[in-house]
Amino acid sequence: MDTSQILKKAREDMQKAVEHTRHELGTLNTGKAQPSMVENIMVDVYGTMMRIKDIAAITTPDARLIQIQPWDKGSLKPIEKAIQTDKLGVNPVIHGDVVRCPLPELSRERRAEMAKAAGTMGEEGKVRIRAVRREAIDALKKSQKDSVITEDDLKKGEKDIQAEHDKFIADIGKLIAEKEQDLMKV
Repeated sequence: MDTSQILKKAREDMQKAVEHTRHELGTLNTGKAQPSMVENIMVDVYGTMMRIKDIAAITTPDARLIQIQPWDKGSLKPIEKAIQTDKLGVNPVIHGDVVRCPLPELSRERRAEMAKAAGTMGEEGKVRIRAVRREAIDALKKSQKDSVITEDDLKKGEKDIQAEHDKFIADIGKLIAEKEQDLMKV
């Protein structure tokens, strides 16, 4: 592989790490209802594990309520049970043909715990980006050893990969800062 291909793949993989981190941060309860908080909770329906978003419509009628309307009413109880056992910290209630999840007001301690969790999720994203950088630099060194690229190409490629690394690490830093700011807002 030449330098441009290695750099392109590294950039794509780093972008995926940022997107994954953004999605993970979206699952944190900031006190404001968001469908992403429950959409990937796994529910046992008819002997198969499925995500809530695959078996129901998820809405947020107001800032402190998540409403889940399953397409099959037989899924109400399993959805309620799955949300109760998840570490989301909400108490779901079946109301007619929907499951309502009112979000409790977050205490200062809970906000601090969530901010710490956001930092951990961000650090995991940064670790992924560093691993991509390491793989890309190893690929460059192998290409140089196999005489596909020159020593100058290797040095330039390493510099370009480091620049991409720094950019994506900064992106994750911004995501963490925004989430922590959201969490600490009362």
